[in-house]
Amino acid sequence: MKIEYNTIMERDRNDLATEIFYAALKAVDPYNAVRLYTDKIRSIYQGGDFNRLIVIAFGKAACPMAKAVEDELGDLIDTGIAITKSSGKEETPLHPSTRGEDTNSPCLFTPSPLHHFTLFNANHPVPDEKGLKATDEVIKLIKGADEKAIVLCLISGGGSALLVSPCEGITLSEKQEITELLLKAGADIYELNTVRKHISKVKGGRLAEIAYPARIISLILSDVIGDRLDVIASGPTAPDRTTFRDALMVLDKYGLIDIAPENVIKLLQKGAEGLIKETPKDGDLIFKNVDNIIIASNRKALEAAKARAEGLGFNAEIISSEITGEAREVGKWLADIARAKCSNRSNRSTCLISGGETTVTVKGNGKGGRNMELAIAFAMEIEGIKGITLLSAGTDGTDGPTDAAGAIVDGETIKKARAMGLNPEEYLDNNDSYNFFKKTDELYITGPTGTNVMDIQIVIIEK
Repeated sequence: MKIEYNTIMERDRNDLATEIFYAALKAVDPYNAVRLYTDKIRSIYQGGDFNRLIVIAFGKAACPMAKAVEDELGDLIDTGIAITKSSGKEETPLHPSTRGEDTNSPCLFTPSPLHHFTLFNANHPVPDEKGLKATDEVIKLIKGADEKAIVLCLISGGGSALLVSPCEGITLSEKQEITELLLKAGADIYELNTVRKHISKVKGGRLAEIAYPARIISLILSDVIGDRLDVIASGPTAPDRTTFRDALMVLDKYGLIDIAPENVIKLLQKGAEGLIKETPKDGDLIFKNVDNIIIASNRKALEAAKARAEGLGFNAEIISSEITGEAREVGKWLADIARAKCSNRSNRSTCLISGGETTVTVKGNGKGGRNMELAIAFAMEIEGIKGITLLSAGTDGTDGPTDAAGAIVDGETIKKARAMGLNPEEYLDNNDSYNFFKKTDELYITGPTGTNVMDIQIVIIEK
C-alpha cells in the first residue's frame, strides 16, 4: 500500500533512509538468491551421470549461501567447505532468517549451524594464514574430482582475499604486502584483482583448471561494477581477460615497481616474457563444462531501493549503479546533484539513489572507509542547507577496517562538528572519517548483513 506523502515526512529522515536501504539488502539476500537455483542443480545432478556434489563457498556471503544449499540439497552433498570473513573472534555460521516485511530490522540473519560444511573464518581484505589453510583444503578436495562430480562454487565479494594460495616462489607475507600497497595507493578492484590473479594458484580461472574435468556450477553474488565474471573474487572459475603484462602495468601506474616485493616483480616479469604459463583464457577446454551465473547485483539492490522509495511517496531516481573514483570527489559530485535538486524543489520529496564502489588514496594514519570519507565530503558541501540527508553504506555492513557500515549526514553535520571543536578538513586529510563520525554520533552501524553487492548511497531531499 502506498503511504501518503505528508504522513511519511512526519517520520525521521534517517529512519526513511534506513528503510529504503534495508529494502535494497532484502532484494539481494544471498540465501534466497541461491534457493532460486537449487531445483535446477538437483535436476542437473539427477539427470546426469553424477555421483558426487562438492560445495565450495567463499566470500562475505559464504555462510548464508551455503546454508541455502544445505537446506535444499543436503541429501546430495558429499562434502562442503565454507570460507568467510572473520570478525576476530570465534563465530557461529550464520544465515538469514525469515524476515517477512520488516525491512527496518538491524539484524539480517540469525545463527544456525552448518552440518555439511567445514567452516573457516579468515581475514579480509588482506589475506591471512587461516585463509591459506582453508584454500589448501579446497585444493585437496577438488583435485580428487572427476567427470562424475559436480563442484558447486558459491562465490561472493571478498573471495579474492579469503580464497588465497600464492604461486610457487611467493610467500603469504609478500602477497599481504602487495595487497596493502595497492589498497593504500587507491587501486580499484579491477587493478587490484589483475595483480592478484597473476600471483595466485586459484584465481583467474585456475580453480576451474584444478577441478577439471568435473562439472562446475558457480552461483555468484556480484560486488563489481559491470558484473565482470573475471573480476568478482578474481574470477576463480572464469576465463581471465588480463595478462602478466597488465599486472606489471598496474604496479607501474601506482609507482610500486621499486617498492613491491622482489619475488612478486620477478614472477610477473617472467610471466610477461612467456616463461610462466598465463592464466586460462576464453576458449580453453577447461571451461567447456563450467557455468558461471550472476544471482544478485548492485543494480538489483538499487531497483528495490527505488521501488521502496516510490512506495513511500518519494519521487525516486537511480543516478548510477557504476559509481567509481576517489570517495571524497564522489561525495562532492553527489552533493552538487543534491543542491541542484534542492534549488528546484517540486511538490514531492525526492530520493536519489546510487551505487558502486569508490576508492580511497590513503595519505593519513586515521581510521575509516570509503563510505564515511564520501559522507564527510558530502556534508562539507551541503553545510547549512536544510532538508538534505545522505546515507552511504556498504551492503556487507562494513566500511573499511571498522565496525560501521558507513554514515548518515545532513546539512547540520558540519555545523555540529565545528561547535564541538572538530575540524572536518583535518579528519578528511588524515583519512580519519570513522573517529569524526564517532564523535558526531553519525556512524551507521548494522552489523554483518550476510550479503555484499558493493555500496549504496541514498539521498533524501525534502520538498
